[in-house]
Amino acid sequence: MMQLSGNSRSLRSPAGFSLVELMIALLIGAFLIIGAVTVYLQSRGSFETNDRAARLQENARYAFTMLEPDIRMSRFWGRTSRTNAVTNRATPADPIPAGLGVVNDCTQNWSIDLSVNIEATNAGVPFACPSMALIQPNSDFLGVRHATVQPTVPTPGRMQIQSDRMIAQLFANGIVPALPAASTTHDLIVNGYYISPQSVLGPNVPSLRRQTLVTGAAGGQPVLQDQEIIPGVQDMQIQFGIDVDPIGAPNRGTVDRYSNPGDPILNPLNVLFNPNAQIVAVRIWLLMRSQRPEIGHNDGAVYQYADQNVGPFNDNFRRLLVSQTIALRNVRQEN
Repeated sequence: MMQLSGNSRSLRSPAGFSLVELMIALLIGAFLIIGAVTVYLQSRGSFETNDRAARLQENARYAFTMLEPDIRMSRFWGRTSRTNAVTNRATPADPIPAGLGVVNDCTQNWSIDLSVNIEATNAGVPFACPSMALIQPNSDFLGVRHATVQPTVPTPGRMQIQSDRMIAQLFANGIVPALPAASTTHDLIVNGYYISPQSVLGPNVPSLRRQTLVTGAAGGQPVLQDQEIIPGVQDMQIQFGIDVDPIGAPNRGTVDRYSNPGDPILNPLNVLFNPNAQIVAVRIWLLMRSQRPEIGHNDGAVYQYADQNVGPFNDNFRRLLVSQTIALRNVRQEN
């Protein structure tokens, strides 16, 4: 009878995992995968939330990069800041100066009413410009007028100012007025900012827009054109920083109080008019809103700014309230 030598166990195949061991390994692996997926989803959600918040901040910064230099330079007429020195300017009550009509002007002579270098209205737009889009209820309107900082070339169909230190003149035919040789040509900048409930992204995405003065086609009359600045702005509110100190006072040129547009001390027709009052700063609030709703996000905040008290919205849109105060560079008392 044949006998096997050595240990017979050495001829057997290695033992594998038992069913219980395999099930335990699968269970541990499943827990690890679930944990990794959960961490990934949470990280992705946090990234998307931070990205949306950053996008609101980015849009707000862009809006203020458009507003700030425009407001800061109001009442700059080239080589002078004396509004009384500019001829051919006109108010809405005046006849249109020859050759200075503006296509789509909001009211007669609105674009060349340089006596009002900066203006605002509370909760609405004071006129219906022909090219203006829909207007967001309760939002403010801001109008700004000034000349370009750098001299330009005479351009037919462009509203321009020929200016030296003593006198300036509006013209739009490309023919430089007969002023001293030291005078320079500057384009007239006119912008009327407002909020619309619609934008290029759709009828339900609000936007910051403006009526802006541009060159007429083929050298025709200057044109007031509607332009969208950026979507995602739900509201704009304005307050003026007003100085009421008399000329020569130590604090002349500093803000004494902030008021909503329409303060009677700025209106010569009001009994409360103060001839020493002048606007030296503008405070702006922008309520930014995401362009798309976020499922599960409810905006339960109450926003209190200027004369507004709005919210909670609870409409799945993310919001951010930002503000900035802008000092005017060309403040002076006319003489």
